[in-house]
Amino acid sequence: MNIVNAKKLRLPADNAHIKDLSAGEIVLLSGTLYTARDQAHKRLAAAINDGKELPFPLGGAAIYYCGPTPAAEGQIIGSCGPTTSARMDAYTPLLLAGGLKVMIGKGVRSDAVTQAIKEHGAVYFSAIGGAAALYQSTVRKCELIAYPDLGCEAVYKLTVEDFPAVVTIV
Repeated sequence: MNIVNAKKLRLPADNAHIKDLSAGEIVLLSGTLYTARDQAHKRLAAAINDGKELPFPLGGAAIYYCGPTPAAEGQIIGSCGPTTSARMDAYTPLLLAGGLKVMIGKGVRSDAVTQAIKEHGAVYFSAIGGAAALYQSTVRKCELIAYPDLGCEAVYKLTVEDFPAVVTIV
C-alpha cells in the first residue's frame, strides 16, 4: 500500500471532503471512528425506529465495522481488524438517512447499500483483513460508549491518526 501520496481526511466528514474522493484512492483517516458490528447495528436501528437517542451523533459520523479485543497491559486497544461489511447491510440505509457519512470494513456491499451511499453523499472504505496490528497502531484513544453487554461488539469511540483505507464506493 503506497501511503506516501495518500489523501488525508479528517473525521467527522462532510460532503465537501467526500465529493473529492475517487474509488481506488488510498486515504489516511484521522479523527473519530465508532466501532459497531452486527448486534450494535441492530440496536442502533431499533433506537432510530423507536425515536430514541443514539449513543453518538450520526451527522458526519464514521463507523468502523470492527469488534476490538481487550487491550493487553500497556496498550490502548487490542486487535482491531475489519469484519465483513455485508453483515450490516440490512441497517445501513437507515443509518445513512440519519446522517452517517463514512463506513469502513471489508468485502462487497449490496446494491441497496451502494445506491444509498450514492444517494446520501457518503463513502465506503475498504480496510485490509489480516492487518489488525497496523490498524491498532493508529489508535490514540479508545473509549467504550454503548452496549457493554455486547463485549467486543459494543460501541467504542476511537481516536485515530493516519488510519489507512481504500475508497471503494463513493
